[in-house]
Amino acid sequence: LGREPVSLDWDGIRHGLGNKIILITGAGGSIGSELCRQVAALKPGRLVLLENSEFNLYNLEMELQQAFPELEFFGCLGDVRDSARVNQVFAKHRPDVVFHAAAYKHVPMLEHQIREAVKNNVLGTRTLALAADRHGATEFVLISTDKAVNPANVMGATKRVAEIFCQNLDSRSKTRFITVRFGNVLDSAGSVVPLFKRQIAAGGPVT
Repeated sequence: LGREPVSLDWDGIRHGLGNKIILITGAGGSIGSELCRQVAALKPGRLVLLENSEFNLYNLEMELQQAFPELEFFGCLGDVRDSARVNQVFAKHRPDVVFHAAAYKHVPMLEHQIREAVKNNVLGTRTLALAADRHGATEFVLISTDKAVNPANVMGATKRVAEIFCQNLDSRSKTRFITVRFGNVLDSAGSVVPLFKRQIAAGGPVT
């Protein structure tokens, strides 16, 4: 990519997450599952996986079981928009840290699915953030997008609203709300790179 890779302070990260109860939403997605792999390697006290795709959750559970046999983890089939299910997961597992990766991310598709984009990205985040506050989570990390900067599309706008809600809640909650903006993630679900590869293989044009 022509840029220096970021060097992470793994000792500091391990100190922050080791032996903690970690909840990851959208755990079976491309970003959520990579978060699960990296957090699992830090030996958390427990890893809680919230995912609404039965197939993705099954695949992730099989992978974690094989790669991290000592890891205590729980797969929770559920939707971040389902307040009853979200509160049930929080009440049962009492997570210390929440990584909220569950979201609709496909920019062109969401232009024509505004209701669903708002329901998932805004109201789902609100439901989860309020549960984190109510159940005393220490930290809540919202995985956002660079498209939330001066948003020019529905996806970016919904993620910006989610950011603003979390920032506002941070000012009046004991839970620390943090936003991390990702740019385009190579090889993630919906990444443009596989599309470019197919277009090049077909002789173009690359659109």
